[in-house]
Amino acid sequence: MGMSSEDVVLIEKSKNSGDPTVVTVNCPDKAGLGCDLLRVVLEFGLYVTRGDFSTDGKWCYVVLWVVPRPISLRVDWERLNKRLVSCCPSMMPAFYLDQISSSCKSTPLYLLKVFSMDRKGFIHDVTKLLCDLELTIQRLKVMTTPDGKVLDLFFVTDSMNILHTKIGREETCEHLSVVLGECCISCEIELAGPGYECQQGLSSIPEPIAEKLFSREFSIIEDASKVEASVMIDNLLSPAHSLLQIQCRDQKGLIYDILRISKDCDIQISYGRVSSSVNGVRSLELFVQNEDGKKILSNEDQIALCSRLKEEMMQPLRVMISNRGPDTELWVANLAELSGRGRPRVVYDVTFALKTLGICIFSAEIGRHSTLDREWEVYRFLLVENQKILLSSKHVKLDIINKVRRTLMGWSQITIIRSKDYEMVQKTQAKGLISWSMAESNGKR
Repeated sequence: MGMSSEDVVLIEKSKNSGDPTVVTVNCPDKAGLGCDLLRVVLEFGLYVTRGDFSTDGKWCYVVLWVVPRPISLRVDWERLNKRLVSCCPSMMPAFYLDQISSSCKSTPLYLLKVFSMDRKGFIHDVTKLLCDLELTIQRLKVMTTPDGKVLDLFFVTDSMNILHTKIGREETCEHLSVVLGECCISCEIELAGPGYECQQGLSSIPEPIAEKLFSREFSIIEDASKVEASVMIDNLLSPAHSLLQIQCRDQKGLIYDILRISKDCDIQISYGRVSSSVNGVRSLELFVQNEDGKKILSNEDQIALCSRLKEEMMQPLRVMISNRGPDTELWVANLAELSGRGRPRVVYDVTFALKTLGICIFSAEIGRHSTLDREWEVYRFLLVENQKILLSSKHVKLDIINKVRRTLMGWSQITIIRSKDYEMVQKTQAKGLISWSMAESNGKR
């Protein structure tokens, strides 16, 4: 009678550290399945070294070679298996219909309230635990009180379905209390009511910030090693499919971004191959059709698809810093899927980068912003200046942007902040130019 549900996803773990684990998915096909699978892989902090996709429109076969990033990351392979299986349509028609009807229901939104004393790396520590528990942060409000306490409101969805019970909520709070230690004052989780559901936007985005952050001409602060993206469509190689050839600088979430764009543009991938990175460049070959099951022959459609792929591969995330009076704000924006889901692990990566640099966060929030044709997920962090980190320095601002962006993109780099003001204070310690690593600072959050 065919395969059992246990055979839908097979994970062959690597025997040697550093070698890839092979993940095989063999199940009925559905629109956007590849995007959904790669999203889960990205959520678990896994990097795809290479991959193969194949479908006849009814049945799909996917093989991914994955490694944790960083290599020290502990992966719960059993939970990964369950999450991947949950993305796949059931092989039983009646079950499949139930799955479709249940997927139409909105995912419950929970409100996690954490009240505690402030300390270094607080937000990142909470975010890391939420990622480990597969609680996806949809929105975030962080407020610091004058007496050195913080009230953090995390609006989360529950991938593992553990928060619907009182025991699940209590265990989650216990995990947080252990992580935060004595500084934790209180922690509680409740189902967010209808009033919270409508709070999708940021409090306000100044018009000059919005014009720059969401502009198609948004400039990237990057080094000279930047590799341009190449996207070409060949209609001669296959009688029934267009061949989409892509080359781009390798980066975190690249395959997810490509499959996300394909899903949002109703592009059907019949066969695809993801090659290993060579000299930091990733190549993909995808045999695709449009929503009508035909080649992409229209010159306008080809230009639109290639332009969108190049634009979003080069700038999947946008990072900038602005001043609001004496305050310094860090902005991060990325396009949301048409389904409404935002990009995984953005808060985790940004808070990790700021914690590494020793940058303090006074407040933070996540919201949505709509332009004429797109919906963006926007993150705003109000940064705290101290005697060692002078955020008014242009060099400091540029280095913060580069560090945050490189962390988001998965590019390794030893980031050194060149604060001339701080060098003046420390000039007696060395001759000439003194570079100071912000990772050694005593910033709090």
